[in-house]
Amino acid sequence: MSTLTPAADGTLRSLIPARIDRLPWSPFFTRMVMALGVAWLLDGLEITIAATVIPTLTDQATLGLSSGSVGAVASVYLLGEVVGALVFGKLSDRLGRRNLFMVTLGIYLFGSGLTALTMGSSTGWVVFLYATRFLAGVGIGGEYAAINSAIDEMMPARYRGRVDIAVNGTYWAGALLATVGQLIIFDNISEGTAWRLGFLLGPILGIVILFVRKSLPESPRWLIMKGREDEAEAQIRRMEQWVRESHEEGLPPVDESKAIEIKPATDLGYRALVKVLFQQMPRRSVLGSTLMISQSFLYNAIFFTYGLVLKQFYGISNTQLPYYFIAFAIGNLAGPLLLGPLFDTLGRRKMIASTYLLSGALLAVTAVLFQAGALTALTQTLAWSAVFFFASAGASAAYLTVSEIFPIEVRAKAIAVFFAIAQGFGSLGPFVYGNLIGDGKDSARLFVGYLLGAAVMAIGGIVAWVLGVNAEGKSLEEVATPLTAVKRLVPSYPAGPSTKAPLDERIHLA
Repeated sequence: MSTLTPAADGTLRSLIPARIDRLPWSPFFTRMVMALGVAWLLDGLEITIAATVIPTLTDQATLGLSSGSVGAVASVYLLGEVVGALVFGKLSDRLGRRNLFMVTLGIYLFGSGLTALTMGSSTGWVVFLYATRFLAGVGIGGEYAAINSAIDEMMPARYRGRVDIAVNGTYWAGALLATVGQLIIFDNISEGTAWRLGFLLGPILGIVILFVRKSLPESPRWLIMKGREDEAEAQIRRMEQWVRESHEEGLPPVDESKAIEIKPATDLGYRALVKVLFQQMPRRSVLGSTLMISQSFLYNAIFFTYGLVLKQFYGISNTQLPYYFIAFAIGNLAGPLLLGPLFDTLGRRKMIASTYLLSGALLAVTAVLFQAGALTALTQTLAWSAVFFFASAGASAAYLTVSEIFPIEVRAKAIAVFFAIAQGFGSLGPFVYGNLIGDGKDSARLFVGYLLGAAVMAIGGIVAWVLGVNAEGKSLEEVATPLTAVKRLVPSYPAGPSTKAPLDERIHLA
């Protein structure tokens, strides 16, 4: 039975969102999460491998690059992520989620695989190295926009929060995998070969996932927004059939009151997004940017300097650093996995505010203990693990927030913009904290830095409490009414003074 009813004026009445949201969990959703969620794992793996491998490229046994050449490699990768997010965010809204998450993974595989083929330190090979790292970054950055959009749009509402947060948290599974991999590779293989194998770990995993993704459907929600009702109906039927195979009792009935009427519009670009962010939904824009900036600043500040702290203040050797990082990564991974379900039960606003405020408070306590000289390398690491148990869940929820509180027509672009903003501000963290660490003789400066990080997270928690969106258990169309909607669902959150603007004012945005 079709639940897409076209009218003579081009309006579509659809129950597809309601049909998705009433589906029970099934192996199909497990397969979808595994196939799409690998994007975060790959980024965590790439960043960690690069942090370990890149410094070795100055050795003659590897490439013999200059320190200046090596220092720019990570920056080039992060720049590629920003470019990839912005370019593919727009393309994902225009061309579809499935098309883009196949392309972006392919670009990452190509770029990272080619990095391992760098053969020397001449100008040409340095340019080659930068180009391949930039390509790998473009692929991963593009993944964020397409993947988060696809997961949110095809995941039933009651599972969306915990799944998105768990997926975002798998960044740390990638970091953990890279750390264990480097211990095995670098301890048993010559340095000249080990660095190449390090850059091939991600592509090897990615090739397997590429084949799994081929069987995934396009987002039916995106298809109906483009007026492609026949394709949308075919895809939702596929999803229902896959779920039905594991539920002999059949599927729950569809709630007819959840129907939405839309009038498909032409592609809405970044100009449309600007109007949404600054005219229609300014409060949500403040919420999204604050959450993304605060978590990114803290993470980049601690993550990229934790090794320096352990070395300069506690005398830990380079060979011992990976073992301390394992504990740090486990705390970051455990938070989203264990706390994720609470974002669907206790609610988004309460949990996001709590995780930000708790992580800020714990970091402040850690700062006081650090300044008092009461910590060892082990207890410092355990303290960080406790801080980031909560901070990691909050950071993952920041990505969830920006992917569900804006209309579907501009969703991927919104994710891309907030990701780019976070990367820009986050890049300040390592610079600031690196200078505060110095030669490890003045703990007072780093103490102030830790208090600054705690204050930044506290601000994020306060903003989440005041402006947070109660999106738990709600359809995406209830959380953010589509720009092309004719019959409006009641929003769960005031979206600014222009929420009640006439339809034609809201769709003529391109």
